[in-house]
Amino acid sequence: MAHPSQLGFQDAASPVMEELLHFHDHALMIVFLISTLVLYIIVATVSTKLTNKYILDSQEIEVIWTILPAVILILIALPSLRILYLMDEINDPHLTIKAVGHQWYWSYEYTDYEELGFDSYMLPTQDLAPGQFRLLEADHRMVVPVESPIRILVSAEDVLHSWAVPALGVKMDAVPGRLNQTAFITSRPGVFYGQCSEICGANHSFMPIVVEAVPLEFFEKWSSLMLEDA
Repeated sequence: MAHPSQLGFQDAASPVMEELLHFHDHALMIVFLISTLVLYIIVATVSTKLTNKYILDSQEIEVIWTILPAVILILIALPSLRILYLMDEINDPHLTIKAVGHQWYWSYEYTDYEELGFDSYMLPTQDLAPGQFRLLEADHRMVVPVESPIRILVSAEDVLHSWAVPALGVKMDAVPGRLNQTAFITSRPGVFYGQCSEICGANHSFMPIVVEAVPLEFFEKWSSLMLEDA
């Protein structure tokens, strides 16, 4: 969960998000080194008199400043492509959940179970319990087992939405008439919050996403109770 004046990302709760954080730090260090070098060159150019002919006209320097950016781009591109393929890879999911965006709430269908589905609305401020977050808490949470590959099928019924949970490294557009697919694995128990990340109308900011990761035995008890209530 993000907190006021936080400068970095939320703590990672999935392996993919951990990789994204590592790549962010990797790219940030490269940007910092480039910025330092450019700043030094600017200061040196302004404060010194460049009269050395080997600096003013040098093929070696031109070769260096042509090859060096290419090498830097490769150092950024290779880890980026690796993470891109990791995010698209879905191997033998243990659970498939269909998330459908509406104006302005989410519907969840557990496709591996018969008649296990519910709508998830934002809790009004006056109904919040102590410790719950305003504009982020929902009346029904999407419950998933920990350390299990979860496949999410995302669609919409009316307008464009986007199903996004930053701590899990998941963001997928919900398009009417189209079924998009993504996946995640929660590496630890907890409650993770997200919001619709597409401007979908007047109540765009009032359709939160709440994912609760629990051990497998608790998930089985929860699913049994939900099926009995249905």
